[in-house]
Amino acid sequence: MIPARYEHYLFSLVLSGMMSLIVSGVSTLRAIGLVEGFLPIWLSSWIAAWAIAFPVVIFVAPLARRIVHRMVKPAPRPE
Repeated sequence: MIPARYEHYLFSLVLSGMMSLIVSGVSTLRAIGLVEGFLPIWLSSWIAAWAIAFPVVIFVAPLARRIVHRMVKPAPRPE
């Protein structure tokens, strides 16, 4: 198992991988259509997107959490 202190990085890796896979797939499909050789083109696009998405998620996730924290009403305290 991976130590808990690396949870933020592992979460960022998994989230960025999944999101970049989906977004690059949709973008590639829209750009070139379902042509022969689509899969290798998509995977190539995905790797490039993931290389950008992973560090972005690491640095942007804390900012997004702070913004969301300010937008939501705190849960009521138990009495």
